[in-house]
Amino acid sequence: MDKNIASEQKTNLEKTQENLIDDLAPKTIGSTLEKSLGEELREAQKVGLKIEDIVEKKGSAKEKPIIKIRNLRKVYKIGKEKVVALNKIDLDIYKGEICCILGTSGSGKSTLLNMMAGLEKPTKGYVDIKDERVTKMNEKTLASFRQKHVGFIFQSYNLIPTLTAEENVSLPLTFRGVPKHIRDKRAKKYLKAVELENYIKHKPTQMSGGQQQRVGIARAFTGEPSILFADEPTGNLDSKTTSKIMGIMLDLAEKNDQTMIMVTHDREIAQYADKVVYVLDGNIVKVEVKEKEDVRRYVHHAKKIAEEQKEKK
Repeated sequence: MDKNIASEQKTNLEKTQENLIDDLAPKTIGSTLEKSLGEELREAQKVGLKIEDIVEKKGSAKEKPIIKIRNLRKVYKIGKEKVVALNKIDLDIYKGEICCILGTSGSGKSTLLNMMAGLEKPTKGYVDIKDERVTKMNEKTLASFRQKHVGFIFQSYNLIPTLTAEENVSLPLTFRGVPKHIRDKRAKKYLKAVELENYIKHKPTQMSGGQQQRVGIARAFTGEPSILFADEPTGNLDSKTTSKIMGIMLDLAEKNDQTMIMVTHDREIAQYADKVVYVLDGNIVKVEVKEKEDVRRYVHHAKKIAEEQKEKK
């Protein structure tokens, strides 16, 4: 083979590898806290490892995000003023991740959640969920998409007061046209999972705040969605009940390999997440990725404290 041709092919291969590394490295957002995958690949190449071997070992390098956000911007017009709620947000969330969007009031965290859930349209940019561009969907398509793939957990529970716990939990399945005997069976299954099997026929007014929130959690999970959005899920609860609720949500999500995105201002809640996205003034200023074992250790500790508090009473 001609030496010039061989040299050119080698150069092209190196460029292809370098481009792949750049694709794997996350965009710089604020300050980078942890070594990116791209940096790890570069370091490994220096000692002679092949890029395909590195990618194979990492596994996640080949994984596509279940939620992909690019250049997302939201500007509200208030009179003659323009308020920037989100400013060029880039974010990837992967299947099975517990992701916490953390920020103070007015930071843009709830707007970001609304954009991901398709509740608001962006001024610019896009959100893809499961390779579907939700920011371009009309209301009818969005409603159908959410019924199939998304569950919601609300701070204020949003239960229908005239319905029993079982009826509230089975409601999402009603909209899907699921037969009643299957709806009832699934509702009982998830009410048992949140430890409310003895409250199936109770109405919201006959339950405490923590019990109502557990009904809300069961309702979100009963459709077995691939993605769950939780907006300040423990905002109205005391610390002991919060630990219990968070433990239940994480256990269910982990068993079903579901992705959960939580929005909160509470740093304690962020301790339960695999990935914490810090939002300030409409910008992502930091993304922290934690080892699952560290998160599970914290969950176990929180449960233990809650149990000890319960025994003392």
